[in-house]
Amino acid sequence: MEVLTPDFCGHLDAVARVLDAGPHVFNHNMETAPRLYSRVRPQADYQQSLDVLAFARRHAAGVLTKSGFMVGLGETPDEVRTLLRDLRVAGTDVATIGQYLQPTRRNLPVAEFVEPRRFEEYREYGLALGFKAVFSGPLVRSSYMADLVSDEAQREPC
Repeated sequence: MEVLTPDFCGHLDAVARVLDAGPHVFNHNMETAPRLYSRVRPQADYQQSLDVLAFARRHAAGVLTKSGFMVGLGETPDEVRTLLRDLRVAGTDVATIGQYLQPTRRNLPVAEFVEPRRFEEYREYGLALGFKAVFSGPLVRSSYMADLVSDEAQREPC
């Protein structure tokens, strides 16, 4: 079972209650790079989201931690790499990286359609950082192949 959670406004007791229910995968999405947070996620805080993921890792060591974010909102490749590093430092096991697509005219416009080779570069970089799995591509979403995420991330290395 995978749960996708908000940051609970930083209330870690709420995060603990979710983890104590015994999910296999705890997912909290970062959504974007730090510089873009105030524009993309004005209701959220970058460090608070990282703290939720780090707490999940400490509180339930046997649960896979997962986070996803979108590219194409105006972030630079260096900002994507920083985000991936921050997620690893927080103990995140699995990352999903997808292309932002503007859902309605009221939402932010797409700043860039990211080339498939760059998605592959992000995946390779994430794996080199030590993620158990990185799913990266234009159509990848947070719930992308959730059943395979668990299987691949829990597989023992050869």
